[in-house]
Amino acid sequence: MSPKSRKKHVQLSLDRARKPDGKHGGWRPGAGRNKKPGAVSHDSREALPSRFPVHVTLRIVEGVGSLARDHLMKVIRKSVADSHKSWFRIVEFNVLSNHLHLVCEAQSKRHLACGIQGFEVRTARRLNRVLKRKGKLFAQRYHVRQLKSPKEVRNALRYVLLNRKHHNREQKFAKFWIDPYSSAAWFPGWAGPINVNTDWKRELVNMQRPTAEATVWLLTTGWRRHGLLRFDEAPA
Repeated sequence: MSPKSRKKHVQLSLDRARKPDGKHGGWRPGAGRNKKPGAVSHDSREALPSRFPVHVTLRIVEGVGSLARDHLMKVIRKSVADSHKSWFRIVEFNVLSNHLHLVCEAQSKRHLACGIQGFEVRTARRLNRVLKRKGKLFAQRYHVRQLKSPKEVRNALRYVLLNRKHHNREQKFAKFWIDPYSSAAWFPGWAGPINVNTDWKRELVNMQRPTAEATVWLLTTGWRRHGLLRFDEAPA
């Protein structure tokens, strides 16, 4: 009696194993946990040449309330000022109700990660003390976008400094309005002088600057080729 013939097994190639055909293993479309709204990918970040500034977005956990409050801004500005290193600088910022925007310089991807981590830890400790709370303040991995051209840098500066207009499209803003919860009072790239016509503007303008001066060409010179920022602009 002849032995029972066995089916010949063929080892799948990597490409074939990844294709869902209903017969073999591999990934399935739609499999895995659904991403939460605003979730940031955990894929490895790309290398960061020091000549490129970055736009970083940090989100806040639910239940904290708005960070755009005067007594909290004193803490946040101090954290910004204390975060500068020779290898990491926060050049511009804006504080919204549940997230922050930063424009930063860093010598490398690792230096950016260390700088942002330091800012998060420092800010969380200080704000938790003021808010009389404990626990995590920043919700998840930060989002970062490299700015590789003068146009990208100008768009990012406009987006960060004038972001409140983006979230309040129906609100009317004065022609020479600047955001008191941003670094607009110390931004050197406005097309005209700041109209210091209120006490809060005067206080900000006379305050010691918490942000660092830009050093990379794209932030000091390059973006200006597309025109200085106007107070009446709005983020695209």
